Amino acid sequence: MNRKITIALIGLVLGFTGAAAFGTGPTNLSARDVMEKNFYVTKIKAFKSESTLLLINDKGQQRERKSETLSKLQSNGVDSSLVVKFLTPADIKGTAYLQIEHSASDDDQWIYLPALKKSRRLVANNKKDSFVGSDFSYGDILLPKVDAYQHTLVRSEKIDGQDCYVIESTPKDEAEKRNTGYSKKINWIRQDNFLDIKVEYYDVGGRLYKTQTSSNHKLIEPDTKRWLALHREMVNHQTGHKTVLNFDKIDAGIPVADAVFTVRSIERE
Repeated sequence: MNRKITIALIGLVLGFTGAAAFGTGPTNLSARDVMEKNFYVTKIKAFKSESTLLLINDKGQQRERKSETLSKLQSNGVDSSLVVKFLTPADIKGTAYLQIEHSASDDDQWIYLPALKKSRRLVANNKKDSFVGSDFSYGDILLPKVDAYQHTLVRSEKIDGQDCYVIESTPKDEAEKRNTGYSKKINWIRQDNFLDIKVEYYDVGGRLYKTQTSSNHKLIEPDTKRWLALHREMVNHQTGHKTVLNFDKIDAGIPVADAVFTVRSIERE
């Protein structure tokens, strides 16, 4: 009888320990499930936003850029179309970026540079390039395809008062690693809404390269439970440079014409 009681007590202790280790979120989710939910949580049907981008060097000097973004979910409910147009300062005004996601193939990406009066199509290995001088790369603008990475649940922990899954994501092939410049990412994903709070990026040599943090999380589409982080910071640990992105205004559910997401459209200044 004493032996049975002891075994039962051990079972209870282990049960409570396991529950504490993995927080309060669903316990039957795989690491891939969590990252898939993270991928979909920002898939808003359509929105227009005004944003401020602050570029801060290692001496604390700042440059400010204002932009307007239009985004629309494509008919398959998975892929997004996105246009970013820069409004200020004068030396970057009119610069525009277009990205059209494709689930089964590489995304289409273009950058329009007013000084050249033409658009340049970006290729896969441009993913690691800086997005208009910021610490975000072109590959960071929209989340990568879930199955481009192998995901492992490392642990669960609380960050900024939120229970999070901590998931390590490594590229499934050398091409993805080479094109993004990342050998792995560590993601802190909220257990309640699956939005990321923190992401660490490691370079191809395995060294910590950048850290992105997000805050001011806002429920944009209550019916579909779609969220956005209205404040994001990306710190480059190897240069000391930092970029801060703030969504100053966002209008969701507005009509957005498909014609907006064309090369001809981004070339209109």
